[in-house]
Amino acid sequence: MINILLAEDHNIVRNGIKMLLESDPEIQVLGEAVNGFEVLRQMADKTIDMILVDINMPEMDGMQLLRELKEKYSGVKVVMLSMHDHEKYVMEAFKNGSDGYLLKNIGADELLFAVKFVQQGRKYLCAELTMAMMDNLLQSKQYLVSMPDNEVDFSLRELEILQLIAEGLTNLEMSEKLFLSKRTIEGHRQSLLDKTGSKNSAALIRYGVLHGLIQ
Repeated sequence: MINILLAEDHNIVRNGIKMLLESDPEIQVLGEAVNGFEVLRQMADKTIDMILVDINMPEMDGMQLLRELKEKYSGVKVVMLSMHDHEKYVMEAFKNGSDGYLLKNIGADELLFAVKFVQQGRKYLCAELTMAMMDNLLQSKQYLVSMPDNEVDFSLRELEILQLIAEGLTNLEMSEKLFLSKRTIEGHRQSLLDKTGSKNSAALIRYGVLHGLIQ
């Protein structure tokens, strides 16, 4: 069960989000608040897994609350709810430790998926913003990277493993997911390092992102 505290100062919006969340038997809303101060007061006597926070709230807004929560309750997941689709709000939220950023016009399915995805310890940016930021990146041509004369040839299995490395899976986890031996996984990982000239996984992931190999 995922225990959620919902912070939103508009009653109609808050009730609608609560109804959508509680349509899933794995999610329950344990508390509601209209500003950041109310959230902090309720955190003292409730066991909360995740807080959904509206960015625009009176007295203490969502960004202020986010910083307070990450300082005092680092283990609690915080997902921002917003009408703002500008990149500066998204970047500020994640810079301050947000675990997710959702526009308020998302559908019920994406809302529930995002909550469960974040609860697994991963970051989530809603699909609409992801595509908008991708379009901006493509138009700016910042994604273009000079490729070597002899383009690196990766096997489909290597690309699959590269994606899983980027998702943070260990060799053992990849072995279980792909039904391959741990030694085979290690061999593919080493092949990726050799082909890309990377010294470690971080450099390998960077190569994959810059060359459009990681989704």
